[in-house]
Amino acid sequence: MTIGVMILCCTSQTFGQVPSGYDLWLGYGKIENVELLRQYEQAATSIYFQNNSEILEAAQKELKRGLGSMLDRAVDFTDSFSTANSMVIAKKAGLDKAIMKSVAADLDRIGKEGFVIKSVQLKDKDILVISANEDIGILYGVFRLLRFMQGHKTLSSISLVDAPKIAIRMLNHWDNLDRTVEHGYAGFSLWNWQKLPEYIDRRYIDYARANASIGINAVSLTNVNANALILTPMYLEKVRALAEAFRPYGIKVYLTARFSAPIEIGGLRSADPLNAEVQQWWNDKAEEIYAQIPDFGGFLVKANSEGQPGPQNYGRNHVDGANMMARALQPFDGKVIWRAFVYSEHDADDRAKQAYSEFVPYDGQFMENVLVQTKNGAIDFQPREPFHPMFGAMPNTPLMMEFQITQEYLGFSTHLVFLPKLFEEVLDADTYLKGKGSTVAKVIDGSLHDKKMTGMAGVANIGTDLNWTGHPFAQANWYGFGRLAWDPYLSSETIADEWIRATFSNDPKFVGPVRKMLLTSREAVVNYMNPLGLHHIFDTGHHYGPGPWVSELSRPEWNPTYYHKADEYGIGFDRTPTGSNATEQYAEPLRSMLNDPKTCPEEYLLWFHHLPWDYTLRNGHTLWDGIALKYQEGVDQVQDMRTTWKNMEPYISKAQHEEVWMLLEIQLKEARWWRDACLLYFQTYSKKELPEGVEKPTRTLEYFKSLKFLFAPGIRPRWD
Repeated sequence: MTIGVMILCCTSQTFGQVPSGYDLWLGYGKIENVELLRQYEQAATSIYFQNNSEILEAAQKELKRGLGSMLDRAVDFTDSFSTANSMVIAKKAGLDKAIMKSVAADLDRIGKEGFVIKSVQLKDKDILVISANEDIGILYGVFRLLRFMQGHKTLSSISLVDAPKIAIRMLNHWDNLDRTVEHGYAGFSLWNWQKLPEYIDRRYIDYARANASIGINAVSLTNVNANALILTPMYLEKVRALAEAFRPYGIKVYLTARFSAPIEIGGLRSADPLNAEVQQWWNDKAEEIYAQIPDFGGFLVKANSEGQPGPQNYGRNHVDGANMMARALQPFDGKVIWRAFVYSEHDADDRAKQAYSEFVPYDGQFMENVLVQTKNGAIDFQPREPFHPMFGAMPNTPLMMEFQITQEYLGFSTHLVFLPKLFEEVLDADTYLKGKGSTVAKVIDGSLHDKKMTGMAGVANIGTDLNWTGHPFAQANWYGFGRLAWDPYLSSETIADEWIRATFSNDPKFVGPVRKMLLTSREAVVNYMNPLGLHHIFDTGHHYGPGPWVSELSRPEWNPTYYHKADEYGIGFDRTPTGSNATEQYAEPLRSMLNDPKTCPEEYLLWFHHLPWDYTLRNGHTLWDGIALKYQEGVDQVQDMRTTWKNMEPYISKAQHEEVWMLLEIQLKEARWWRDACLLYFQTYSKKELPEGVEKPTRTLEYFKSLKFLFAPGIRPRWD
């Protein structure tokens, strides 16, 4: 039993969130509001719960746990319907006819995973009804009701009808079999392969509960830099144990498939996707997996990227590789998720263009059970990137969004960054593929091109730390990803409000200021790291801290100098027709808008343009002054976050407050580090003084260049 589990088990249900943060947003704190408590107790006096499956059993346990904790008393259920019931939870087939009349129309439009929560009058009595067409809808409905109550909302006249807009809502774990986590900043991997399959850690169940509570229904267990051993019988037995633990919560398991597995574990001489023997090997492997895991989701594949093997090793293309695996999975309704994160050391073209150039010509050629998983931007999970142009260029291929929840380029787990703001910005972006209003969200949910197979993935930020994510506020990014994967049109403000209330407090004096702090935190990080469209200026390998001076790495596109191109004349990457012409990959009128620095959004200015240091920004500042002032603004925003958090001390436990306060101290120190190191370096080219209002550095550029971080967490293992 882990320490975290011991804390959970030894803490009374009635006291909600433990100081370690283990309970995440499922603390179910006791309701102190007398009027609300009376209303909730009345709704829970007699509960009919139709329970005849493992999913429904999980839902009933969660309702008992949540209500028991919030009401501070035991909650009982009855297995037979009566007009005396105050709450009825049943699938469509198990509803009383009179109740059915009130919800039938709603049930007809929510599909397999949706739910209905309604207050229904029956013989002059109000009955709270949760219903769905399938078991999983009941589970999601229970979690939604509990969150509704956590937000201290009234149940009178409640009417919630909801269903996910995206089919596959997946966490990608970049976990290695040795339990290290690539770009993971919250401890080691959750999966204790050495103890599996016999030992099922309680954390596996609580992990599944947390995912189900926000609608996540798929998980890829291992790193995209895949190890073929995961496909061997010894490990498949362990994977089966995890799949069985997750199944009651509606979660399917996927595995990363190493393209060279037929050679490494199959004894073949080739992994050529057009080789009949190789195809048969994958056919047999799929059959072996589904014999153990009948609801296995499929394969996630990283091929011909960053030195990983793939079809191009044999002169084949991405369609050949993806379709070969898709044929193996097709008899079992399995999916191939083929990552589009590719760039070649042999291609001298702008790295931002390469994935588009490789994949767009294959639009419409992938099999029906293939999704192409595309990062939100064309470079690599930067604090801010324009949306990936592929989202506006492949109408005949299901594109699956890949966001990064772990903060590889956003200060690891020591910086408070509310990522739903980033996710929302990308999803709301307009591709103009079918005219104005062709948003990325509409591409992802299938509505723009009438696609039924849809998906959104998030690179997980979860580990063995007591609070799961390293930083208590990083839990909001896991939560927010799940909510947006369920509904990509939700606002980040709504998500922040929900998470704060469920995790900390409903006191408006706490909720208001902390919500504002969350909503401004991402922009603060952009300002003190990569303002005005600067990107990929991080130190090498670990991406911890600034390294705009790095220029000696073996591949040009690994060097920050490749991206900012600072010189005595100016700064920025010219991606217009006078430069790499990456803007050509965007539809009109967006293309023309980006090509002109006067109409290009200034948050992307240096992403698309190389401009003189004395170029005039829209606020009248020169470019040099504007960059410097943005760096200072980011530092000032972190100062404001500290002030806000200091004032929140009366509303939460001392342990909760101190933990975040110490992390904000680190964030402020590192924001200043970013400001000083970058401005000192760029100043060697601009030859200009810092403008009034920008604090002067107290260290030299040589000092910042000398800093080394040999053991920064989350460093990628060597694959040589």
